[in-house]
Amino acid sequence: MSVILLDREIVHYEVLGRGKPLIFLHGWVGSWRYWIPCMQASSIFCRSYALDLWGFGDTSKNPNYYSLDEQSSLLGQFLERMGIGRVALVGHGLGALVSMLFSMRNPQIVDRQMLIAYAWEADRVNSRLGASSPSDLADWLLGKYPDSEPARIDAPRADLEAIKVSIRSLKHPELLAARKQLRVPSLYVYGQNDPIIPPPEVEEDLRQIPETMHTIVFEGSGHFPMLDECSKLNRLLADFLSLPGGESPRELQLKEEWKRRVR
Repeated sequence: MSVILLDREIVHYEVLGRGKPLIFLHGWVGSWRYWIPCMQASSIFCRSYALDLWGFGDTSKNPNYYSLDEQSSLLGQFLERMGIGRVALVGHGLGALVSMLFSMRNPQIVDRQMLIAYAWEADRVNSRLGASSPSDLADWLLGKYPDSEPARIDAPRADLEAIKVSIRSLKHPELLAARKQLRVPSLYVYGQNDPIIPPPEVEEDLRQIPETMHTIVFEGSGHFPMLDECSKLNRLLADFLSLPGGESPRELQLKEEWKRRVR
């Protein structure tokens, strides 16, 4: 287990591979551990890190750090401590919010970001998220297959208050401004069957957001596309990371030749 100390509090992370830095940020259910299949796939061409945010996994559970601002600060301090300059980010749920806020504040650092189950609108987030225990959320959202077990096992270790505080941050003014102001290349991925954060209306979304943003919906996924359709997401991530700098993610599609192969 790898850790750093920030203000005398433990922050846990794991790392695989070599190459350009890529950081995975988990959501409201589970911890860094459910990213293992993605880390293994991306470690072939990236140095892949996964963090436990404040209140989750093996990172300290101090309510003073549960705000979205503090979670974003954790990411910034981690990059500084690791000597990481420009970076790609992959965030899921809560991690997607952290990634977005950090990118808004540090566009010169973030090369690109994949945001999975990103909550554009607070009123579209299922109210059960802040009302259920982490264990109940895991039973509700996770499929019954081996790759989901790490998230299921680690879910009860989360501090419910960390979940509740983050939900209150959904109307953070910088997040509300992101749709029009952010210029970091951003790929939004949603599960068609996600009961907690439904996908947006894609056509309407594409008319409103900048050319640097794109939305893709996984028809066979719920809240965890990286587990429900692991191979498909890993291929999409590899394609996204290989886009030349400055090229719009709208060039990406779920290619028919490998959609058929990984179904």
